[in-house]
Amino acid sequence: MNEINCKVKFLEAEDIYLRPFEKEDVGFFNRWYNDPSTRAKIGEVGPTSIFQAEKIIERNDKDSVWFAIVRKIDDKVIGETGLLRMFYAWGTTDLTIIIPDKEDQHKGYGKQTINMIMDYAFGYLNFNRIAIGVVGFNENALKFYEKVGFKKEGIQEEGYYYNYKYYDFVMMRILKREFVQLSRNNTKSN
Repeated sequence: MNEINCKVKFLEAEDIYLRPFEKEDVGFFNRWYNDPSTRAKIGEVGPTSIFQAEKIIERNDKDSVWFAIVRKIDDKVIGETGLLRMFYAWGTTDLTIIIPDKEDQHKGYGKQTINMIMDYAFGYLNFNRIAIGVVGFNENALKFYEKVGFKKEGIQEEGYYYNYKYYDFVMMRILKREFVQLSRNNTKSN
């Protein structure tokens, strides 16, 4: 196989893999960061230009790591995930995951992604705590995170504004010991 044409697979699951962003991913961000439904859930208030989308794919820095979520069957980018506000001294980080296209939701891609990124954060990077903030009206996301082991930790009352209305911002977290226990239980049941 020619190494130049080989797709990088940083982390891999059954149906998807995670890889660093590539220049050809700009179109994905330009499209989805301008989609009203996606913007509502991620807090993006302004339009995203091609120039800004190029900056998105270059955003890795010392306290974050970002990945494209890629479907194996056709190497199509279907989302993004990452760890941000990584604070090694305390063993804490925040997580983000976005699979914006309804066609790619409810197919197990999100669960595979979250399991890979949590395994990476807890196992390889040795974090002890992962947090995520979820807009209160995003009930599907709240249910999903609870299902994979996150617990509600607090609410920023009316901490999120969208379309003439304030919404609660729900803070959630999972600890390493909880993730390890869930992983053991899932292994036993399989």
